[in-house]
Amino acid sequence: MPLAGGPGRRVSRRHLLGTGLALGATGLLAACGSTQPGVSIQPSGNPQPGGTLRVGLTGGGAADTVDAHTPVGTTDIARVINLYETLLYWDDDYTIQPRLATSVTPSEDAMTWTAQLRPGVRFHDGRPMTAEDVVASFERITNPDDPKAGASSLSMLDETVAVDELTVQFRLSTPSAIFDDALAQYMNTIVPADYDPENPIGTGPFKVDSFTPGQQSVFTRNEHYWQDGEPYLDELVILNFDDEDALVNALLSTQVDAIGQIPLALIEVLQTDPRISILNSETGAWLPFTMRVDRPPYDDNRVREAFRLVIDREQMVEQVYSGHGVVGNDLYAPFDPGYPDHLPQRSQDIERARQLLAEAGYPDGLEVELVTAPIQSGAVEAAQVFAQQAAAAGITVNIRRVDATTFFGEDYLHWDFAQDFWYTRNFISQAAQGSLPEAPFNETRWDHPEFNDLVARAREALDEDERDALIAQAMEIEYHEGGYIVWGFSNQADAYQNYVAGLVPNRTGLSLSGYEFRRVWLGEEAR
Repeated sequence: MPLAGGPGRRVSRRHLLGTGLALGATGLLAACGSTQPGVSIQPSGNPQPGGTLRVGLTGGGAADTVDAHTPVGTTDIARVINLYETLLYWDDDYTIQPRLATSVTPSEDAMTWTAQLRPGVRFHDGRPMTAEDVVASFERITNPDDPKAGASSLSMLDETVAVDELTVQFRLSTPSAIFDDALAQYMNTIVPADYDPENPIGTGPFKVDSFTPGQQSVFTRNEHYWQDGEPYLDELVILNFDDEDALVNALLSTQVDAIGQIPLALIEVLQTDPRISILNSETGAWLPFTMRVDRPPYDDNRVREAFRLVIDREQMVEQVYSGHGVVGNDLYAPFDPGYPDHLPQRSQDIERARQLLAEAGYPDGLEVELVTAPIQSGAVEAAQVFAQQAAAAGITVNIRRVDATTFFGEDYLHWDFAQDFWYTRNFISQAAQGSLPEAPFNETRWDHPEFNDLVARAREALDEDERDALIAQAMEIEYHEGGYIVWGFSNQADAYQNYVAGLVPNRTGLSLSGYEFRRVWLGEEAR
């Protein structure tokens, strides 16, 4: 199956958009508040099959992929979730639930986890999924010569063994009380033993029809899907947009049916359009500033602390998220049971920031470059607000704005001072992704021996209270010395035409109900 296909293809009865729809900011919200012909009515009753859902997202580029195990940007993640599936998954309330496994249970010493696979699951080409496919999938993810995105969360995995056709054992090198967390991560999906990313076969509700990086992906219904009745859609189309203006304009002109990550400042405005519905979800998603602790001036913790103290967090949440979020305290994983609520809430302290900079050898302030890009709604705005706030402490912030493709290009993870975005995770799985020396996205170059030891011990702790205490200690170290500035947690806001049904709030931080488009269906006018 060739992974090619240009824009302008007709899907069902509606014309798709190609890359970079540049409607511009002029007249962005002209439709809002005006008389709207043919206002749609939200569908009710049982889900109805048929139709094409056109989803608009920003953040894609030439590096886009359909590889099951290497998603990076938002469009990659949306594709992975709809083409492939994990043994377990995080539901809308951020609770682990079964997916391709009906159960995953640990041994008493948590050295062996046994997964019972769901019978009757077939890949897109009709072949049955077996234990051998699961073994091959995890061997591909953890291949030491070419580790994939989820490898760090599986660092304790020593061997994956097919016990029988529908039973798999995960044998670990060290005990892990939270191994099920790793199995629920969207990048640890199951693929056939002979998987080829150029011919992407999975068990997901949709299969690839065409894929053009940075432009659009066209998926069709998987007729072999194991979940009765799902997906309801005949086709799913994911369209890339260069900026938020073009994205919102496409929704208002009914050229797409749903868009992810709308600017939070537009929630109230878009709600005035009777054709449009807003999906507003509280999440643990965060948009940090990242300081490389191995590079000056950020290798001096006094500078890092000063940068954390120049931020007015309430103002940041209000201006960047339009109040649709909560203040952060330089720690991720706010839903983790071990989150240390006892730590003082940081607030702006310009005088103390100036004092710390002087102690670090910058009595007259300093000048830095901050790399930003429209990688997530609010990213560029957050950089601008930070620059304004930091000026009060004598910090001159030169903003270097690049496009998303450049940001995630060869210099990604090498910027001295930049930004990133992360979705909801619990602490240990997030640390494995970004805060340990072997983490694939250790953008701050954080490597603290005591922190590393605490995380390792927490991962092995079978007693929940003991594990939570170890997590709290590790988080306290990162609070005082880490390279992240976690100033807030955003709500996830998306928008869709009223004729779209099946979207519900979701705490994962992923757009549009965690990209679970298998549950979406369309009213009669759209089918």
